[in-house]
Amino acid sequence: EVQLVESGGALVQAGGSLRLSCRTSGFSYEHYAVGWFRQAPGKEREGVACISSGLGDTYYADSVKGRFTISRDKAKNTVYLQMNDVKPEDTAVYYCAARRGRFISRGNENENDYWGQGTQVTVSS
Repeated sequence: EVQLVESGGALVQAGGSLRLSCRTSGFSYEHYAVGWFRQAPGKEREGVACISSGLGDTYYADSVKGRFTISRDKAKNTVYLQMNDVKPEDTAVYYCAARRGRFISRGNENENDYWGQGTQVTVSS
């Protein structure tokens, strides 16, 4: 059974740091890409970062480039999102998703195979 379980969401002050974790089970990073998405109140869900299957190439939305880092630990079956210099506009529910293939689909969420339940990140100014 495939599962994705996010954790690490919290209330943090602007300029601070936070690390989100997505513990995965039931699939291999050799065949599945994993990505982080977020949804702020009243807004559509957007892709934030992705790590490809196999080699683990990484991709970031322009809004987080240089501040967020996605990584994975195969031994722990966990994908991380390190968030530095957070801003109030980073406030959202953060979700991880997995898709069989090289990349996550950012344009069509229905193309992603599995989703976690989300974790809340709130950044205070």
